[in-house]
Amino acid sequence: MNEDEFEDRLKALRPRLHRYCARMTGSAVDGEDVLQDTLVKALRARTEAAGVDNLEGWLFRIAHNASLDFLRHRSRNTVVPLTEDVEATPLPEADSIAVGFRTFLQLPELQRCAVILKDVLGHSVDDIAGIAECTPAAAKSALQRGRLALRQLAQMPEDTRLPLMSDADRRKMTAYVHLFRNGDFDAIRAMLTDDVKLDLVNRLKLEGRDKIGLYFTRYAQETKWRFALGAVEGQPAMLVFDGTGPMERPAHFVLIDWRNDRIAAIRDFLFAPYVLEALDWGRLG
Repeated sequence: MNEDEFEDRLKALRPRLHRYCARMTGSAVDGEDVLQDTLVKALRARTEAAGVDNLEGWLFRIAHNASLDFLRHRSRNTVVPLTEDVEATPLPEADSIAVGFRTFLQLPELQRCAVILKDVLGHSVDDIAGIAECTPAAAKSALQRGRLALRQLAQMPEDTRLPLMSDADRRKMTAYVHLFRNGDFDAIRAMLTDDVKLDLVNRLKLEGRDKIGLYFTRYAQETKWRFALGAVEGQPAMLVFDGTGPMERPAHFVLIDWRNDRIAAIRDFLFAPYVLEALDWGRLG
């Protein structure tokens, strides 16, 4: 497999890898961060992949370890050892249970890994064992327990994520959305720091206020977008709706990092629609 074929395979698997990383980390946005780390590590280790029979399994193992590294670094969840007591009880059937990403965080690590890989992504128990580096018996036991636990969690009231933003953050994002609605991109450019970073997720990254002017020009040329103040996983966000459709859900969203009252970073998910799956979002204006 040459370099172009390898990168094409990475692009094709990106949505599936994100589905795993988002549920392992409990966040669609954090899942994208872990996914990018996974892809960087995979590209660096491409020569190692040359002798791998199951490229998808190899990539999921990298994503699994990257997710655990992220959780340990953030101390957001207690990571339990990759062991499970094996019980000779029948494996329960999978249910079609609709739960948010954060619900998976309430499962121990190996249970979470097993349920996501088997019931969300369709991997086998042997695949789970290979990715999590445990025995098939431990993977089967974790899957059994994870399914039972998830059924119980699904019966509990949804712990809705609230947009816990400060008045200052809300004021700044409200102003940003207002300028976008009015097409006043010169005013937005005046708010940029000199070293502002633009991340068009899954497409390109640019740095420097003189480098990202075309970003605003493209938005000025496209008339179908409608903009609203909102919250994504508790963060203030600009929700972007497709005005040619029902506008029941955002088509994508934009996150802003501020340095005082200046824009230090823009993260636009226009080219990453897979991030919207089960995303916690709310419209605030």
